[in-house]
Amino acid sequence: MKKTLVVLTAALMALALTSCGKEKQSVVKIGVYEPASGDNGAGGKQETLGVQYANTVTPTVEIAGKTYKVQLEIVDNESLNDKAVTAASELINKGVSIVLGSYGSGVSIAASDTFKDANVPAVGITCTNPQVTAGNSHYFRICFLDPFQGTVLANFAVDNFKSKRAYCLAKLGDDYSVGLCNYFIEAFKKLGGEIVFETFPDGTSDFSAYVANAKNNNADVFFSPVSIEAAALIIEQANTQGMTMPILAGDTWDSNVVLAAAKGTNVKIYVTTFFVEGSKDKIVTDFVDGFRNYINTNATAKTNNGGDDEIAAVSAMGFDAYYTALAALKLAGSTKPADVMAALPKTTLTGVSGAIAFDSTGDAKRDVAYVKQVNNATGKWNFIAVQKVK
Repeated sequence: MKKTLVVLTAALMALALTSCGKEKQSVVKIGVYEPASGDNGAGGKQETLGVQYANTVTPTVEIAGKTYKVQLEIVDNESLNDKAVTAASELINKGVSIVLGSYGSGVSIAASDTFKDANVPAVGITCTNPQVTAGNSHYFRICFLDPFQGTVLANFAVDNFKSKRAYCLAKLGDDYSVGLCNYFIEAFKKLGGEIVFETFPDGTSDFSAYVANAKNNNADVFFSPVSIEAAALIIEQANTQGMTMPILAGDTWDSNVVLAAAKGTNVKIYVTTFFVEGSKDKIVTDFVDGFRNYINTNATAKTNNGGDDEIAAVSAMGFDAYYTALAALKLAGSTKPADVMAALPKTTLTGVSGAIAFDSTGDAKRDVAYVKQVNNATGKWNFIAVQKVK
């Protein structure tokens, strides 16, 4: 017995020494606050994919001379404002240093106070409504804003289609689509155009009456920056009714769901977006090649991308947001959320979507948008123009 105890004690001491010799790697947590379900689930998954891919490329970060493993904490806000606080609180409880998201301005606005009260900074990736950053010092974003996007689209309608009468359709109570329609309307009227504006209630699945109203009101463009799910239904009705006027939409329509719905139809669709393939810059080509390989070698990722390897602009933005978070952590020299928040206004980055820097409101300094058109024959995007505001 005594001999057995000696052997056991020696083994335990050896194990203890081995454990002491292996220093546990430090971890910094980045929260990913995105919809994986609901109206914006498809777009939220693609935005998250960009963050996840970036994490596979750069899984560690050096902060104040110490290497940290970057751990993503991902929650589903379900595209619902009334679920926003619960999802945001989950990230706070997990001890994240910074939050990225969300796809959808409404849920970003709804969770804002939760992040503020916990003194945790958030960086919006593609939430474009001005209310996300207005009047606070904790929410930042790397995308352009709806006043800019709405004005760009109004200018595009007039410049390219000589539009004089636009039909606008938004979802009732939706901060993003109602807000963007209002900015489009304001800019379009300044350019001398007339407007017909309607909203549809939550749960609408039949858009035939709205398409018919646009035609009956002699509109020459149809503007509807709504969710991807609603977009597919609008395209279906536009095709059924033989609508010939072009459909214009914002960044939410930059999706392979829209491409699939429009393929083989005669529906003309143009969208503004944050990123397009085709640049010869190495940073862009490396991202495009790497992300496409990531999608094609990861079955779950491909499913979350809609089943193909089309690269959505929101994925590129998610990629840039991850590196923005790393840059802020490095500049802060700390994993404490308050220190990261203090570092964000001074954080800069050259990303795949362009140069990233923040103004005094926490908004990105961006002055151009890309315009793409659906190629109905191939089901792919055609790059049309880089559009600025007059």
